[in-house]
Amino acid sequence: MIRTALLSVSDKNGIVPFAKALHEQGIKLISTGGTAKLLAENQLPVVEVSSLTKFPEMLDGRVKTLHPMVHGGLLARRDFPEHMAALKEHGIDTIDMLVINLYPFNETVAKENCSFEDAVENIDIGGPAMLRAAAKNHQDVTVLISPEDYAPVLAEMKANKNVVSYKTNLALAKKVFAHTAQYDGAIANYLSALGDDLAHQNRSTYPETLHLAFEKVQEMRYGENPHQSAAFYKDLNPAAGSLANYKQLQGKELSYNNIADADSAWECVKSFTGDTGGAAACVIIKHANPCGVAVGATALEAYQKAFKTDPSSAFGGIIAFNVPCDGAAAQEISKQFVEVLIAPSFSDDAKAIFAAKQNVRLLEIPLGSAFNQFDFKRVGGGLLVQSPDAKNVLQNEMRVVSQRQPTPSEMNDMMFAWRVAKFVKSNAIVYCANGMTLGVGAGQMSRVDSARMASIKAENAGLSLKGSAVASDAFFPFRDGLDVVVNGGAGNDTFRFDGTGTLTTADTVEGGDGTDTLRARSEELDDFTAVPTTYRITGIERITADTAVSTSQIFVIRKIEFVVDRLKLILFMHQYHLSIPAFSKLAVKPKLRFLGAV
Repeated sequence: MIRTALLSVSDKNGIVPFAKALHEQGIKLISTGGTAKLLAENQLPVVEVSSLTKFPEMLDGRVKTLHPMVHGGLLARRDFPEHMAALKEHGIDTIDMLVINLYPFNETVAKENCSFEDAVENIDIGGPAMLRAAAKNHQDVTVLISPEDYAPVLAEMKANKNVVSYKTNLALAKKVFAHTAQYDGAIANYLSALGDDLAHQNRSTYPETLHLAFEKVQEMRYGENPHQSAAFYKDLNPAAGSLANYKQLQGKELSYNNIADADSAWECVKSFTGDTGGAAACVIIKHANPCGVAVGATALEAYQKAFKTDPSSAFGGIIAFNVPCDGAAAQEISKQFVEVLIAPSFSDDAKAIFAAKQNVRLLEIPLGSAFNQFDFKRVGGGLLVQSPDAKNVLQNEMRVVSQRQPTPSEMNDMMFAWRVAKFVKSNAIVYCANGMTLGVGAGQMSRVDSARMASIKAENAGLSLKGSAVASDAFFPFRDGLDVVVNGGAGNDTFRFDGTGTLTTADTVEGGDGTDTLRARSEELDDFTAVPTTYRITGIERITADTAVSTSQIFVIRKIEFVVDRLKLILFMHQYHLSIPAFSKLAVKPKLRFLGAV
């Protein structure tokens, strides 16, 4: 039974009404410093700890509760006669409830102007000592560290004549030990991050000792594979807008793979909020990779475009929106098999549609822009730690190195593709155009194979890559990968004559960078063979005739101006393909003069 409570809190939220309720239950109140002053100002009878210990608070408040009158009252076993006899001998009363929260160390060191002295002075000593004492003796002492526990404990006391159950006390004790461990870990992290100068501003991002604290959300039937066990833990204070803030509206329990893929989908779709060329964005994830990403005027349009990229892979995928999911989008999605659907909110119509599909997991997550402090990768005997990939490249940060400047539309496609590539496993190749992905190649050992895979996927989905932008998550060491994406249609421009004979010697056709196609009818190609007429054609790598060209109409390159080592003309049925070998100095645009036929 609780007869005496000691209250000493830095977080004063809710402490006055809680203390009043305890007083009304006939409980004696003991307190320290500012808490005692606050209770007295609210006309509550309170005994100062200094009156109990017969010692004043000393050393600027460093010593006030470190005394046998306090710790004896907390640690004595009520069911041990010898303990109770010792208390009686020394005039010590039991303390049956402890209400404490610690000096705000984390809040202090989070300040930009925090000094080493400020940090040290906010290391609590007496508080953790009392908490550990009370938690160790939890069978006899109720210990509270959070205002959120005040109401349920008080309700239990009122229902049971000031008795709190062992089950409740044990749960509160577990919470205390987790809290003090995290508190000490934060101190160790901070102090071991400081250099010899002890300067707060110069501390390392990566401390000499790294202590982490998470709390379990759920255990799972199995992990990534059926033979693996698994659980999901979240940060004690999850970053705003992160997956751990989800509220599950319906559906089966989330699996290990569900949560991993849901995180990829959610982080990807969040990156398209605000400046992506559409009011809504949709991301479809399958096996940790985006298989469809798109923006649109509505959630429905964004989903329809994203689904087009790879309908077969989208089957059983994870879908995320950065806008509320309304009835129109829900109706379309419900036609397919989906594992998890994520959105900032769901309309009543959407909820009603999915109510008929109870296995579909609906997750509601508020949007936010914060990121985890660290990313981790477990390795044998250790841990790789890095900062999160929070960078979204902006257009004003791009440096155009080609001689032809991209059009605004091309640049938008490029920015879109680059944002998707961030979430594709290396080697990543992403074709995009008009606010949607067209082909995604992921996770291949060869970048060339990723490029081929992306092109094949686009072809299988019936999507043209003509004029698309391509993003890759690393450089191309050789031109073979570029050849694949270019041959697939990325970056191509087509120059088509308006009619027979419209090209004159005064004209210059400028293809610019990328792979460009000069398309003409056979009679127009005949004009090229008129000796000695010279046509100036720059930056064209492919010449294609719309109609059959006889072998007698083959034209030959006789002269090359500017820096290109050599060129060769290849005849593919009706297609003349002009290719530039590797290691040509392509930074200088060649002017190609086509002279006569043989």
